[in-house]
Amino acid sequence: MAFEGLSDRLEATFKNLRSKGSLTESDVRSAMREVRMALLEADVNYKVAKDFTNTVTEKAIGEKVMESLTPSQMVIKIVKEELVALMGGTNSRLAYASHPPTVILMCGLQGSGKTTHCAKLAKMLKKQDHRPLLVACDVYRPAAIKQLQVVGEQVGVPVFEMGQIDPVDIANQSLVLAKEKGYDYVILDTAGRLHIDEELMNELKRVKSSAKPHEILLVVDAMTGQDAVNVATSFNEALGIDGLILTKLDGDTRGGAALSARAVTGKPIKFVGTGEKLDDLDVFHPDRMASRILGMGDVLSLIERAEQAIDEETAQKLEKKLMQNKFDLDDLLDQFRQIKKMGSIRDTIAMLPGIGNKAQDLDIDERQFDRLEALILSMTPKERKNPDIINPSRKRRIAAGAGRNVEDVNKLLAQYRNMQKMFKSFTGKKGKRRRKGRLQLPAGFDPKQFGM
Repeated sequence: MAFEGLSDRLEATFKNLRSKGSLTESDVRSAMREVRMALLEADVNYKVAKDFTNTVTEKAIGEKVMESLTPSQMVIKIVKEELVALMGGTNSRLAYASHPPTVILMCGLQGSGKTTHCAKLAKMLKKQDHRPLLVACDVYRPAAIKQLQVVGEQVGVPVFEMGQIDPVDIANQSLVLAKEKGYDYVILDTAGRLHIDEELMNELKRVKSSAKPHEILLVVDAMTGQDAVNVATSFNEALGIDGLILTKLDGDTRGGAALSARAVTGKPIKFVGTGEKLDDLDVFHPDRMASRILGMGDVLSLIERAEQAIDEETAQKLEKKLMQNKFDLDDLLDQFRQIKKMGSIRDTIAMLPGIGNKAQDLDIDERQFDRLEALILSMTPKERKNPDIINPSRKRRIAAGAGRNVEDVNKLLAQYRNMQKMFKSFTGKKGKRRRKGRLQLPAGFDPKQFGM
């Protein structure tokens, strides 16, 4: 995961600081040397790392910090504030034209994930009740148009293409269509190259001059480290970009690009790609990223992810059934599916305060929900509604249908019954919610059986 090494180094440095009752100027300078080394190892630009630690040192050795009751906490607070400032301070919003359509020109090197992220952005806009249109302006890469059509169909967004003609003509005609059909966002998927060259930049300048985009977003691969910042600098100097989309931030990357990009280019990171699925695109929040780097979690993003995954109507129906003690295996199946919508269990747990990159060391089986889902789907509707009728012969049939064994069926049923007992502890005899007393987990309830 991104920032894993940086987070571990910073955690060790701050643990050292916390162990001291009071801090001297020497303690602070020594800690900042460790921080600078950690940043450099994370592939942060040398000048950015040096300026960052100098600023923190200057603020940390101030009288108010050194004489405070918890100087180490004050130093950590300053580090967090400076990390947030380094990455842009606040999240940058996407432009929206006063007279639609809003034109977004997507650019980047070949292999950066540009076409996929066009679709990801289109899906995000569609969820926000916009009407985006994808436009195939990459007329050189083999199957580029077909790829855009495939991902466009997957996200339910139309794709405009005119074959392999001049991209400027394609962009102009797409704007005519957008105005006629009422599309409020036009996303231009332009051609990339294996390297920055004059031909690429000239074509992008022509498209920019003709289509007059309201937003130029550069897609860069975080896995390339500091080179991603160099690419961003070159594109910005030649084209004048408005922001970046940093891809593959979920990979084994040191994260230096995310920390250096704003300081070096002066342009904000607007979105980050966090996975291969077309839902895996997040708005970049500098404050939340700083919290995750420092192991403080990212509860706000966790809440937003849950709100997007959990269907409100289904949740209300479930609450009603729980109050009536009618929770069955169909309801359990719904819960599994909604949890899966939130993405990787490991990544979700990593957002909790105090967990962070330690989630990578947890023994979590990401496929456990799939196995449990297969078991439930192997049951008849009657068995799911009334699990008490499941006898040994039914268990053997269910296990065979799911490719599991009878022991797995027994574990699932045992966990289901324990969950029933747990939900009952929320309600009184007549199904009313208890007002007093604390919830006690029933003996034998084991969240690990559900991959948690």
